[in-house]
Amino acid sequence: MDLYLVVGNPNTRRASLVRSLTGCFNRSVRDIELLSGKKALRVYARVGSLQETKTSPEDFLTEVAATRCEAVLCCLAPNAHPSLPARLPSVQAYLEYFREVGWRVRGIAVLGQNTGGLKSPSLMQFPQSGTVPINLTACAVRKHFGWH
Repeated sequence: MDLYLVVGNPNTRRASLVRSLTGCFNRSVRDIELLSGKKALRVYARVGSLQETKTSPEDFLTEVAATRCEAVLCCLAPNAHPSLPARLPSVQAYLEYFREVGWRVRGIAVLGQNTGGLKSPSLMQFPQSGTVPINLTACAVRKHFGWH
């Protein structure tokens, strides 16, 4: 499974970005055209951070498996859920779990300043995402992800 990830604190416009990238309202399967010209990528898109929607890494894996997609786009908050940190951990713990089950991180877009301590060659930070028009952020993220 290929993973495209949007990371950010509340009010960094994570959900708006996912909606702009995919046209989905909550969760949906979409075909995404690639800049490479290769066949479209079948992506399961999920709006809302997994911690805020109270979706554990294990629950999300089960949810994604039912979609029969080759890639997933989701959002994570940098930090664990304040009242359920063991079940809904930080972005680093989610990524560790996803990597352990064989998912490949293809792109990480960090909205705002808080990277959650992530370091990766596939990471690009968008510190002004809360103040620039969402279509400009979406255009830059599409390019970063290799999407048309």
